[in-house]
Order: sequence, then structure tokens, then C-alpha cells
Amino acid sequence: MNADAAKRYLPWVVATTLFMEQLDSTVVNTAIPAMAASLQVTPLSLKAVVTSYILSLAVSIPISGWMADRFGTRRVFMTAIAIFTFASILCGLAVNSPMLVAARLLQGFGAAMMMPVGRLTIVRTYPKSELLAAMNFVIIPALIGPLLGPTIGGLIVHWLTWRDIFFINVPVGLVAICLAHRYMPDYRGDQARPLDFIGFVLFGTGVALLSWLLEVFGEHKLDVTSASVLLFISCALLGAYVWHAKDAPFPLLRLALFKIRTFRVSVLGGFVTRIGVGGLPFLLPLLYQLGLGLPAWQSGLLMMPSAAAAMGMKVISARVLGRFGYRRVLTVNTLLIGLTISMYAFVEQGTPLYVIVAISLCLGFFNSLQFSSMNTIAYADVEGPDSSMASTMASSMQQLSMSFGLAAGSLVTGWFLDDMPQSNRVALTSALHHAFITLAVLTVLSSFTFWSLRKSDGEAIIHSKRPDERSAG
Repeated sequence: MNADAAKRYLPWVVATTLFMEQLDSTVVNTAIPAMAASLQVTPLSLKAVVTSYILSLAVSIPISGWMADRFGTRRVFMTAIAIFTFASILCGLAVNSPMLVAARLLQGFGAAMMMPVGRLTIVRTYPKSELLAAMNFVIIPALIGPLLGPTIGGLIVHWLTWRDIFFINVPVGLVAICLAHRYMPDYRGDQARPLDFIGFVLFGTGVALLSWLLEVFGEHKLDVTSASVLLFISCALLGAYVWHAKDAPFPLLRLALFKIRTFRVSVLGGFVTRIGVGGLPFLLPLLYQLGLGLPAWQSGLLMMPSAAAAMGMKVISARVLGRFGYRRVLTVNTLLIGLTISMYAFVEQGTPLYVIVAISLCLGFFNSLQFSSMNTIAYADVEGPDSSMASTMASSMQQLSMSFGLAAGSLVTGWFLDDMPQSNRVALTSALHHAFITLAVLTVLSSFTFWSLRKSDGEAIIHSKRPDERSAG
């Protein structure tokens, strides 16, 4: 396939898989209360269904770049879609919570190969001057998933069963495989590099243990001594990876890339920001359905304005960044996200629906601008040979932060709920309010990391050529 054909069709290929993944995640979040009732467990305990998926992403993503360099982007991408689709079928057939979590782990592994490889292919196909336009084009169709997901999930749960929500991935997955086979460029690494197996074990084990600790800590399943020992072990494993990566000729994650200021600020600053945002997709359906007593379909409708606003922002984000620059946008916009999250702490029974819709619109608007900015500034000063590693590291840290955010939100909720039953609407609503305030504070604090950017950072991305922008479509 020639370069013009790749530019014309590649965004559609990647957008289709993004659509499938986003649709799946938003549908699952809406169905959590129904799943809990069906499997006879508490809703908060089912956060493992969400965290296991995100954790599998975070652990598996580091090897996605190596696999793409070794086997080619097209083969890895198509295999990943097949795994994701097959795992979705297993999720729909799950008979208990452990089986569902295991299937979600496999599903996360498939997604771990899809997302970074798709982003890597975009980065390698488009020059930096066209990158922002290409990324935005990919994300706009993909946002249809969150737009439709909550409503589809609510309607399916209301009229059918929660198991049916996983089967909608099957036709989308088959279409994505056909598109990838025909239009996906097949990039490989310039030189063969061995897999850093030791690094993978150290990093993966450390991250998995840390995420598991955050999950069970909020449910008081471990005493303080055991939790402290396991926390020390997880930190030691991650520290051992840092020590190992310094001298490894082909490290799993090349930490030297953090010397690039724009990459460091985007990844580390975005890590904290996503912790604040990461818990919302799980906590908001609980607030709407269990706190406010709304049916699943209405809860899904209340999630739609956020996705609609996000799509609208993608159309103007390039002009906003061109007018104000990355530093000012990221600093101010992060504060606005924190303020918006805090508004959910005032949502309770009797709150007018138009107020909730207004908060949701603001959140989607600001989140969309934030993610567009962070996802593109990361590659502003990364050279071509490092694009694969940069994409792997950025994707891994993003998913890890979302996992931590979900765990933090549910941890704070469980902590303030204490021994009160989750069926106690007043107590659960109060606990959720505390969680929103905590996530808002974390988000506001993350804005300070973006001050180290310079006014000129990202100019190569901002000043794209207008005619070339249209090549993405």
C-alpha cells in the first residue's frame, strides 16, 4: 500500500478498534449494578471486573512495542483484535465473578496490543505537522463508543441481560479485522532486539501487586502489617526494574526517554491527572443508579453529554492549542477538570437533571482537550527511531494511572462507607461525594507539573499545514 492510501484509510482502521474498546468499557461500567445483583456480590467488589481489564492493559502494553517491531504492526494488530473479540465471548458466558475477571484479563491483553500498536502506526505514518489532525480524526469516531455505550448498556440491561453487552463486540471485531487486513501498514523495527524478559517480570509483577493492594485495601481484607510488607515488596520490584533498566542493552521500558522534557511532563503529569479522572467511569453509574435511584437506561443517558462534548472539543482543540499553547492550556484546563469533578460532590436526590447534564458537558469538554494535548505533546521532541518505545511507555503509564484512579476512587468510597451496607442510599451517596472531592484534589495538584513546559513547546505539532490536515480524512 502506498503512503497516500495509508494516510487515507489508517485513521478509520484505528478508529474502529478504539470504538470497540471504548464501547465495551462504557457499557460494562453501566452494567456493574446489574452484574452485582446477578452474581450475588456487592457492586463495589465488582470493581475487579474493571480493574482486572485495566491492569492487564498496563502489564501487557510494555511488550506491545517489541511485538510490533518483531512481528510487524499488521499481524500484531489483527491478532490483538481476534483475542479481544474471543475474550468478549468468554465474558458473556461467565457463570461467576472469578470467571468474568479471568476473561477480562484476557480481553485486556488483547486491548494492550491494539491501542499502542494503532497509535504507533499513526505516529510512524504521519509527520509531526499532521499528527494532531490525524490523532483528532481517529478519536472523533472513537468517541461514538462512549456516546452510545451507556445508553446501549442501559437498554440491554433493562430489556435483556448483562451478558449480552459483551456480544456486541463480535460484529465490530470482525469488521475491524477485515479493515486491518486490507488497510493496515506493516511496520517493523529497524533492528531486531530481544525481549527484556527479566524487566518484564520485575515491572509486571511489581505493578500487578501494587494494583491488587489498592483494590483489596479499601475492602479491609488485609491487616496493616501484611499490606505494608506487600507494599514494600511491590516497591522493591519496581525499584529493581529501574536499577535493571539502567544497564540493560534493550530494556523493556527505556527510562532514558524521560530526559526529554516534553515527554516527561506529558507522561508523568498525565499520570497524576488520569488518576483523578480514572475513577469517574466506575463511580458515576453507582451515584446515578444506587445513590439517586435512577434506572440503568437513564443512568446511561446521563453519561452521553460528556461524550458529545468531547466530540465537539476535538473539532476545535487544534485552534485552541494554536491560540494559547500547550503550557497554558494544560495548566488551566487541569484546574478546570478538578473543579468540574468536585461538582459531583453536590449531586444528590433532588438535584435537577439539567444541572447533572451541565456538569457532564463541562467534564467531557475539558477532558477531551486535556487528552488531546497530553497525547500529542508527548511526541513533540521524540525522534522516529524512538517512536515505538515512546508509544509503549506512554500507553503503559496511561493505563496504569487509570487503574490507580479507579482503585483510589473505590478505596475512598469504601473507606468512608465503612461497615454500612451498600444498599444504604444516604451512606453510599455521602461516601461517593468524599471520593469525588479526593479525585478533584489530585487533579488540581497535577496542574503544577505542567508549569515546567515552555511556551514554545509543541510548536511543530500546533502549526500544521491546513491542506495536509485533510489528508487524515
